[in-house]
Amino acid sequence: MAGPCSARLQGDVAAFTAALRTLVNNPQFSDVMFVVGREQQKVFAHRCVLACRCQAFRGMLSQVPVGSQDSAGSVPPQGPFILGNVQPEVFLAVIEFLYTNSVTLNSHIALEVLTSSVEYGLQDLCKLCVKFIKDTLSVEQVCEALQAAVTYGQVDLQQHCLAFIEGCTTAVVRTQGFRELSDVVLARVLRSDRLAVDELDLVQAVREWAHVSSAVLERPVPEVAALPVRELRLPLLAPSELVTLESYNQQDLLIPVENIAAAWRAHALRKGSGVPSRLCRPRRGTRPRDHHRHLEPHAK
Repeated sequence: MAGPCSARLQGDVAAFTAALRTLVNNPQFSDVMFVVGREQQKVFAHRCVLACRCQAFRGMLSQVPVGSQDSAGSVPPQGPFILGNVQPEVFLAVIEFLYTNSVTLNSHIALEVLTSSVEYGLQDLCKLCVKFIKDTLSVEQVCEALQAAVTYGQVDLQQHCLAFIEGCTTAVVRTQGFRELSDVVLARVLRSDRLAVDELDLVQAVREWAHVSSAVLERPVPEVAALPVRELRLPLLAPSELVTLESYNQQDLLIPVENIAAAWRAHALRKGSGVPSRLCRPRRGTRPRDHHRHLEPHAK
């Protein structure tokens, strides 16, 4: 005689998701409340949904009230929980994902939702944010996206952003986002051989970045720029350009004197003697100069 059969059958997923979506920020049957952002917007939620979907919320919602004598019998607080450092629209996107496993994004909040997804340990939401950012990347936002990708260890997004910057470098270095890069991330960009910009223009862009960073961080220009300046390929500049560079450099000391001296030495010896080979390599956007043939690794 045949034994009993069993099977797991699934109903209409779309209908189920739509039903759960009606609970997002719905005060009816809500048992926890958040006060979010500078606007102090109230956001209503359901403890069981948040706790089963997110370990971070589970910890937050299961905390015993301060001063409680009986932790076993204590009722966890219903809030309000104050979240002053996140935009309501961003927090609601996280809540939407927890309820429906989908998220509504736009270019204004995608990076901040990515930040929240990392903070809350929501890997699937993180992947959705990365996909959206890659699909909608723009000249104005690519540097901010790259900075976030480095900060949160998103290697795939880092590579995508760098390739985007390499494709339209001249436009990117003029953006506010470029001027707000950290020194570490800017140095990483400057290591690329595929930047579509001439070295002279790149030096000027780094100088503008350094002055902004100096003002923001209240530190001297040479100090804030020490790391990126190491990646500038000064031997690629013609003698007349080096003369002009020295003149500007007297005003802000952006570039160490020894770096400029090494570039002059490369001209005098007609080879990149004593200069790291990467600093003698023309980039994709480097304008040709007569002396470049002497800088080739195998030039005689």
